[in-house]
Amino acid sequence: TGNPIQSLAPGAFSGLSNLQKLVAVETNLISLENFPIGHLKSLKELNVAHNFIHSFKLPEYFSNLPKLEHLDLSKNNIQNIYHEDLHVLHQNSSLNLSLDLSLNPIHFIQPGSFKGIRFHELTLRSNFDSVNIMKTCIQGLAGLEVHRLVWGEFRNERYVKDFDKSALEGLCNLAIEEFSLANLEESLKDADLFHCLTNVSAISLVSLDLNYLKGFYNNYGWRSLELVNCKFEQFPTLELFSLERFILTHNKDGLTFAEVELPSLEYLDISKNGLSFKGCCSHTDFETNRLIYLDLSFNGIITMSSNFLGLEGLQHLDFRHSTLKQTSDFPVFLSLKNLRYLDISYTHTRVVFHGIFDGLVSLEVLKMAGNSFQDDVLPDVFQNMTNLTFLDLSECRLEQVTQKAFNSLSSLRLLNISHNNLLSLDILPYKSLQSLHVLDCSFNRIVASKNQELQYFPSSLAFLNLTQNDFACICEHQSFLQWVKDQRQLLVEAEQMLCTTPLDMQGIPVLSFRNTTCQMSKTIISVSAVIFFVVSVVVVMVYKFYFHLMLLAGCKKYSRGESTYDAFVIYSSQDEDWVRNELVKNLEEGVPPFQLCLHYRDFIPGVAIAANIIQEGFHKSRKVIVVVSNHFLQSRWCIFEYEIAQTWQFLSSRAGIIFIVLQKVEKSLLRQQVELYCLLKRNTYLEWEDSVLGRHIFWRRLRKALLDGKPWSPEGTEVAE
Repeated sequence: TGNPIQSLAPGAFSGLSNLQKLVAVETNLISLENFPIGHLKSLKELNVAHNFIHSFKLPEYFSNLPKLEHLDLSKNNIQNIYHEDLHVLHQNSSLNLSLDLSLNPIHFIQPGSFKGIRFHELTLRSNFDSVNIMKTCIQGLAGLEVHRLVWGEFRNERYVKDFDKSALEGLCNLAIEEFSLANLEESLKDADLFHCLTNVSAISLVSLDLNYLKGFYNNYGWRSLELVNCKFEQFPTLELFSLERFILTHNKDGLTFAEVELPSLEYLDISKNGLSFKGCCSHTDFETNRLIYLDLSFNGIITMSSNFLGLEGLQHLDFRHSTLKQTSDFPVFLSLKNLRYLDISYTHTRVVFHGIFDGLVSLEVLKMAGNSFQDDVLPDVFQNMTNLTFLDLSECRLEQVTQKAFNSLSSLRLLNISHNNLLSLDILPYKSLQSLHVLDCSFNRIVASKNQELQYFPSSLAFLNLTQNDFACICEHQSFLQWVKDQRQLLVEAEQMLCTTPLDMQGIPVLSFRNTTCQMSKTIISVSAVIFFVVSVVVVMVYKFYFHLMLLAGCKKYSRGESTYDAFVIYSSQDEDWVRNELVKNLEEGVPPFQLCLHYRDFIPGVAIAANIIQEGFHKSRKVIVVVSNHFLQSRWCIFEYEIAQTWQFLSSRAGIIFIVLQKVEKSLLRQQVELYCLLKRNTYLEWEDSVLGRHIFWRRLRKALLDGKPWSPEGTEVAE
């Protein structure tokens, strides 16, 4: 193609004994006479279009091309066709040739030139300058037998005007089985135009203005009628009793379907018309009960008001890109037990009724992409569809698939569930799909799959597409990521499976994930956890025993020095009157005198209470006096001081705590302080009794306890005595 060839030697194509197709378009060819192809006995197709060939004379070597099926001479300069030009074809009646003479400026065809010749297909488009020339040339075709005759013009190559009903009269002298007419500029208003074609089996009208042509009636014996882009504003009236195949597509939007009378109809394609159906579908709509193929795709609103009564023989049904109403209100397809193919893709169907597909026991292909399900969950709506082999559920906004959704689909081989919102690869729903060969889960939001579910994949699965998902390449999903590596041969474009999280792995192939990272991470996490635990324990212990540690430090500091006080008094502020009037008066003013540490008198201002208790109270005192009362047991500060006192006694290794039970203590309160309760049960304590004898015994025993360990000077001893 496109080479400016000046000459071809006789042996140019020698050796190509098996050549079947030769294209020599735009090669400056002016004649077929010297074209060196006579030895190409296997040649089936010869295309010499767009050249300068001016004669239709077919050379004698064409008799040596017994397998030639297609000869394209379009867009040359052939003007006249004579009987002698077809001498080879008259001698070889066995040829079943398809001939294309379009775009040649034909002015004359000698009558009888084509008589007795049979073509499989003859194409004559944009050949005539006027209707009269066309009529004359049609007369020249008299006697021709042709399986399919293609007539008309091209959209940008229109010459014929005034196309009246007599324009095709000459076709009555031809034996035609199928006729196609395309791209006429004139509006065709009279069906009588086709009166010479009443006995053809099939007629195709493409890109014609048939708006004023009301319809076709029963005197036409057509078995197939195709009307494509014919500008109908109303659905045509059809009463064709012999019609078996009818196609009406690519017409103006907004047509309303009108009932037709086509009792023999088996194949109906009325797609891409913007048609609206107020009630669909039953045999009364088409006046036939023989329908096998029905295509209503790319139309307007179709209201499903009948369950195909009288159309039980349907095997192919297509609604895609039309808007279906009331589909999920009742079992619409219940009577279609012979249906093999159903396409309801992008029909705005929302599946609520679980019996929507009841009755489709023979269905093999189901396409329902672009629809939706209640709660975005796929339920078990495919019951008894044991023959289904192809299922398309893409773009259905699915977030979850129930485990029993595919239980009945034992024959399913291809499942497309891509472009949904699935978050995980749940394998259990696919467990029963023992014949599944291809599974497409791409373009979802799958993060990973649980390890225990991976074993349920059908053994028959050969192709699994998981690309364009939101994989989390983290150690938590280590088993799934390892499974991806192990199943590389099963996965489609495994290299295109990319990590989405974490951020440092975003955009990196899943196959690049390393398990050693997880092992290192586990070690680091374990060590970090131990360190964190130890530090936490230390912090908690330090926090809890801060004052005890502070006391320990003080004990080491003051262990060698003399005590400033004889006793540090722990008491409740509610008992301060007794401490001042009894304890202080009798011990500090008595003989011998004892120096007591009292918080209201001896604590240093500006220092924290806890610090004063430890530094002034415990560190500088030989003994500790604990005044136990109900008020004491209810005071948090008193209990705190008592606990510190116990630690102080333990660290100083001496019996330094003297308990004074001031009043009868409620046992319920005392038992709340378990250690104090046990200590009072095990040790001797002083009990205050406000009587002459009781007071005498109390003070004698208390002074004796305070004298224990108190250093004495000789003067002090004499005074004491």
